[in-house]
Amino acid sequence: MPMPNPSRDISRRSTKPSSRRGGTPFVSIVTPLFNEEESIEELYAQIAAVMEKMGKSFEVIFVDDGSTDRSFSILEGMHKKDRRVKVIRFRRNFGKSAALSVGFKEARGEYVITMDADLQDDPAEIPGLIDALGDSYDLVSGWKRKRRDPISKTIPSRFFNFVTAQMTGIPIHDFNCGLKAYRREVVKEISVYGELHRYLPALAHWAGYRVGEKVVNHRPRKYGRTKFGMSRFFRGFLDLLTVLFTTRYIRRPLHLYGLWGMISAVVGVLIDGYLSVEWFLGRTSLSNRPLFLLGFLFIIIGIQFVSLGLLGEMIIRQQRDEQMYSIRDILK
Repeated sequence: MPMPNPSRDISRRSTKPSSRRGGTPFVSIVTPLFNEEESIEELYAQIAAVMEKMGKSFEVIFVDDGSTDRSFSILEGMHKKDRRVKVIRFRRNFGKSAALSVGFKEARGEYVITMDADLQDDPAEIPGLIDALGDSYDLVSGWKRKRRDPISKTIPSRFFNFVTAQMTGIPIHDFNCGLKAYRREVVKEISVYGELHRYLPALAHWAGYRVGEKVVNHRPRKYGRTKFGMSRFFRGFLDLLTVLFTTRYIRRPLHLYGLWGMISAVVGVLIDGYLSVEWFLGRTSLSNRPLFLLGFLFIIIGIQFVSLGLLGEMIIRQQRDEQMYSIRDILK
């Protein structure tokens, strides 16, 4: 597909988007951003060129995650010229998950596309991602097979994706790719908080939705530098544990705690049982055997784990409704 001309001033076109089903846009494009004043106008020009070539109605929801540069003033000007531009502004930086969460709530399109605002995600991939959904998938994740990033990002990312795929059982090569396509019902149901935006394919899969992936073009960074450091990978693995627990065991915590509790208790019983037999036969004394105390410790830990699982069964969490962000401005 030919690349759209970034210099084309789409924002000066008519502010009346084409209608579909009583004004519902065909596609909602949710774009979180933080200090991207240099790229957002160019990005929107590319998006608009692609969507107009498709002949489909659209809206672009920019979520300003507490930018400290001119990003919001630029977005405000874009909104005044073109009402297809929606802008949500946080009071401070709350993170990508919060930005996606509020963007998903505002999205009205039949399909939802997410992409980053740094121009590394290519808007020309939008038609292909929607086509990839077809009748087979509810979520299609982009796969940056050829990444245009330094090795300091690519190597940790590959390791992170490999571990995540193994632990979740979902054969996705690039969980953290910002370029994804969703059916509307997926984004309206999946709850995103903390740093769980990395695991949207896993959350959707465990909710019963069909998940696939598509190779997408990844472009070199044109402006500024990345906002993400190595610490995100450490947080990512902690959030992976959160995802595994809250999706696989939140409704059956005894299956997790009870399993390890029973293993611990059985080990303790075997140790103390063996030593008790030895004592009964007069072969050893229990008073000078630390192993006997270790066996009791395993039994106590096992009982505690089982008890914790039983308590968890009585406190089943249905959903997470806490609002973890504060909106400063919203332009519709």
